[in-house]
Amino acid sequence: MNAPGKVETASATKRFQAKRDAILAAAADAINEQSAKGMTFADVARRVGLNTTSVTYYFKRKEDLAAAAFEQTLDRLGAMLDDAGREPTPEARVARYLNINMERLARIRRGGERDFAILSDLRAMEDPLKRELLDRWRDIFRKTRALWGTPSSRAETDLHGARAHVLLENTFWLTAWLPRYEVDEYPRVEARLMDVFRTGIAAPGQAWTPAMLDLEHDEPEPGREAFLLAATRLINELGYRGASVQKIASELNVTKGSFYHHLDAKDELVIACYKRSFDIITDAQRLAENAGGTHWEQLESTIATLLDYQFSERGPLLRTTALSGLPPQVRSTMIDRSNRIARRFAGLLSDGIAEGSIRAIDPLVASQTLMALQNAAFDMRKWASTMPRDRAVAYYASTIAFGLFDDRVLAG
Repeated sequence: MNAPGKVETASATKRFQAKRDAILAAAADAINEQSAKGMTFADVARRVGLNTTSVTYYFKRKEDLAAAAFEQTLDRLGAMLDDAGREPTPEARVARYLNINMERLARIRRGGERDFAILSDLRAMEDPLKRELLDRWRDIFRKTRALWGTPSSRAETDLHGARAHVLLENTFWLTAWLPRYEVDEYPRVEARLMDVFRTGIAAPGQAWTPAMLDLEHDEPEPGREAFLLAATRLINELGYRGASVQKIASELNVTKGSFYHHLDAKDELVIACYKRSFDIITDAQRLAENAGGTHWEQLESTIATLLDYQFSERGPLLRTTALSGLPPQVRSTMIDRSNRIARRFAGLLSDGIAEGSIRAIDPLVASQTLMALQNAAFDMRKWASTMPRDRAVAYYASTIAFGLFDDRVLAG
């Protein structure tokens, strides 16, 4: 028989853990809506029906709460990958990892589970928490890369790394477009997405021979392009709230007054950065269409040009992760523009399917894999710098062009 003191202690421990879990779930919601920098104790407390003092009993600082939310995400990602890693083949492992994600998102949509905190703000944390979290993120990346088994060469390691990154980013990107489908359609969407992962978008017989497009354009206002480029880099690195006006000004070695010469407010800055990035993507799509050729040739040139831009000093494009810091109305406008770009990719894919240069895939689903591909490439700049640029572009693009299990790019 348990002693009364032990029963009371166990009960108190359960209550403590339940309350802590509720706070972490509320913190994850706040981070996903407002970013880690924008999250406040008061907002988290309101979401769980507590006062602010009660929250600080569990987490002394806001940074500790954000770090705990990120750690929970990393724990869950690790468990999902462990589950997937028990499958016998790379294809079965990827399929299992995708299935776990889709089933989790279905439960969230039905109200049976809470989402975990997205990791886009992780780099905006301060050391030593940032260093510890990034070490854990690298472990997640290595665990994802291991889904393809042990590489036999440096080239295979590089290719497996590209595949791991594209897989992770596509599953993170699901939350941006999956809500357009009814939850009972999720199994069909999963099958269509896995079809792209398995075999890619290029029809049999198509090769990777892209023609690079000229994205150069005149600056309407001298210095503005350099200003927006520096801001884009910092926002990508630190998040919208982490990239302060002072940091952006320091990056360019100008005064805060110069910032306000170019833009009236920080929201205007991120809108201008998004417009610049979306305009570049649209320019690439338009230039490829004007160049002619098969629809596959137009698509591969668009993909190659955008990836080359992301890996070069001319880049990057602004990541969609900055959306979490924007006011809802502005965020909605930016998402609408992103969706128009995705629909243009879908139209190109549909025409290519009719022509026969692109496989019979779901063009709406495949277009979102292309959005995730070009959006996430910014994070692979260091990886790309270890090899000739055209090889980095070919490796990274092959993940969607020919699928996550096709090694033909290694022979190039």
